[in-house]
Amino acid sequence: MNITIISVGKFKESYWREAAAEYEKRLGPYIKLTIHELIEESFGKDDPAEITKAKEAEKILKHIPDRSFVIALDEHGTEFSSVGFSEFLDKKTADGTHVVFVIGGPRGLHAAILERADATISFSQLTFPHQMMRVFLLEQLYRAITIMHGKSYHY
Repeated sequence: MNITIISVGKFKESYWREAAAEYEKRLGPYIKLTIHELIEESFGKDDPAEITKAKEAEKILKHIPDRSFVIALDEHGTEFSSVGFSEFLDKKTADGTHVVFVIGGPRGLHAAILERADATISFSQLTFPHQMMRVFLLEQLYRAITIMHGKSYHY
């Protein structure tokens, strides 16, 4: 299974980095995981969000491989149970399709990314910091993989 995570913004706190590293290690035996950390655009409180998101979208699009299945993380996307997410991921990767997850920056994802996405998923209607969202995604990927492999991991 080949999975890429494109994430706008780097971890600022060591605890996010450590949590992500733990799940990346756990995923290692099961999948080929690539992570692209993109530098988030700086902005002031009066700067239009669409300009910031458009600049970040340009960077994101450069990292999306051709013929990959793109999943944008967005609060308005489809919500899954852990088992449902596992089944969804299993179907999308069964034929060797490269799956790319996209996590936006503090201002979210530009419409160009949502249009490019083959699916949009949400982990909650709540808004989370993008660093936390990456850890949540890695944990849910690990949970999905363990479900696919019939391993016990609290689901």
